[in-house]
Amino acid sequence: MDLRLNTVMARMSAMRSTPRRVVTWDVRPQGYCSEHEHATRANFAQRLAALQSWEFAGAYDAAQPHSAPLYFVPSDTLTDPHQARAMGIAGVDDLFGGVVPHAFVATKAITHPLIGPDAVRPLGWSARLAVEIADAALPGFTCFSLDEARVAGTALLDIGRMRLKPVTATGGRGQQVVDSVDALERGLDAMDGSEFATHGLVLETNLEQPHTYSVGQLIVAQRIVSYCGEQRLTRNNAGEEVYGGSDLQLVRGDFDALLAVVDPPPPLRRAIEQARRYHRAVIDCYPDFFASRVNYDVAQGLDGRGDWRSGVLEQSWRVGGATGAEIAALEAFHQDPACQRVHASCFEVYGAASVPANAIITYQGNDPETGPLCKYTVLNTATTTHADTP
Repeated sequence: MDLRLNTVMARMSAMRSTPRRVVTWDVRPQGYCSEHEHATRANFAQRLAALQSWEFAGAYDAAQPHSAPLYFVPSDTLTDPHQARAMGIAGVDDLFGGVVPHAFVATKAITHPLIGPDAVRPLGWSARLAVEIADAALPGFTCFSLDEARVAGTALLDIGRMRLKPVTATGGRGQQVVDSVDALERGLDAMDGSEFATHGLVLETNLEQPHTYSVGQLIVAQRIVSYCGEQRLTRNNAGEEVYGGSDLQLVRGDFDALLAVVDPPPPLRRAIEQARRYHRAVIDCYPDFFASRVNYDVAQGLDGRGDWRSGVLEQSWRVGGATGAEIAALEAFHQDPACQRVHASCFEVYGAASVPANAIITYQGNDPETGPLCKYTVLNTATTTHADTP
């Protein structure tokens, strides 16, 4: 079973009668802490509290004593397990998100191997992970030195165009597509040397006109929910192409249940199997990792040689773009014990928004940084599947 379910469910059952207080937590003030992100997390935290008949206590304040154990909705993956334990976060029932043993484990750096056995690497790096997920990732390397990046990039150019992907950037920001050794040199010269050495750089085969799937799983309120679906792009208020939402199928149970209930077509089945393999490998190679919310982006398309490829691009173990749909599904399963599958679509609309009457709004306002923005989710009840559905 996924997410070490036997141990997880036993611990959650023991804590079922313990009242808790749900709080949001800004892990790093500079990360995911804009006005709309604060408001969105608060909305999610209130709904997670209601699902478990707990109290929502606002933003976490270390100086304020609490009379009950806390359940955290953090802004980012927690990268200090000692701090997490000190705050009472010992397992998946203590937060909506994840905890990793080293900061680099929370990044796309772990998706690819190093250039060789003597390559530069951070303390705690597992070389075994890249071996276990070799069939679940695109061709690529992670490098922590400029010289190694040159070697890795030159090798990848034999396949065709490739991407330089800064490890700490999200949403495709800062990435460069290069098609020659000269372009590779220019791209590497433009990189921040200190960030390169600290966080690394991903070099990965470029896919032409890729199709991106989202595959994920969450454990909340004694429920395991797994899902698959597709992302949509939109234009923000500056005219830039950004994440615009997801269309998801969500089912009760683990990834095996997802495959059985959805019975996906071959490309989507491949994406689910690769995400499942990636997830299990991380648990195997980094035993101190745990997460109650996981999401994997899987891209499929043609490489520079015209060969079809499929692979996990990166992982997310925190509140994300699909969380509106995730929580809406949890609410649907909570309200209808016979419900086995729901379809949910979440939207991020910039500028003027025409919101459907049945939408669940998580944020609507004029963010000082982003401008007018509306985030909402729509459940498609017409396609809901129940236990007695033939």
